[in-house]
Amino acid sequence: MQTAGGATLSEDTQPGTAEGPGPTTPEKKPVRRIGLTIAALLIAAFAIGLDQWTKNLAEANLDPADPVRILGGLVYLDLTWNSGAAFSLGTNYTWIFTIIASVVVVFLIVLSTRIVYPVWSIAIGLVLGGAAGNLVDRYFREPDFARGHVVDFISVFKPDAQAFPIFNIADSALCCGVVLIVLLELTGHGFSPESRKSDQKKKEAAA
Repeated sequence: MQTAGGATLSEDTQPGTAEGPGPTTPEKKPVRRIGLTIAALLIAAFAIGLDQWTKNLAEANLDPADPVRILGGLVYLDLTWNSGAAFSLGTNYTWIFTIIASVVVVFLIVLSTRIVYPVWSIAIGLVLGGAAGNLVDRYFREPDFARGHVVDFISVFKPDAQAFPIFNIADSALCCGVVLIVLLELTGHGFSPESRKSDQKKKEAAA
């Protein structure tokens, strides 16, 4: 179609601006949503509740000297207490791990207020729930406040940590959250819009 002056109107030309394209619409930037923060905190709360419930059941029903074989030997319910970090490292420095875990939990809570993508609610919620679940043990279980031992009771393949260190539900949530975060970062689905733009530019430069 031609205008009175002979210029054509194409898909790239706005009516009334025959000399060229009209103003572009600014790119919409994702915004933080309170619902995503609430979702992350609910996931964390569920993980903490499930973790503490199963730990209480384990302490009430399991004999540390007599592991229970289930699922054909795939899993053993093997009650133990860990005063150190993962894999029983640093068993004489429980209070240090309590401080570190407390800082991590506070950081994750603050980070949850900055979520703009739904899948990150799951990732942050799982990591927060896992870290906080074991932190509850540090603060409130025996032998003393902030020096408590973490309850572990899941041993896979063989009892007594013969095949793999004994763990709990909080450890599982934490590991799943960390794996999800790594996958998101590796696939270009970063936490912030800026990180995603950076990944996109790298892909375009490599193409």
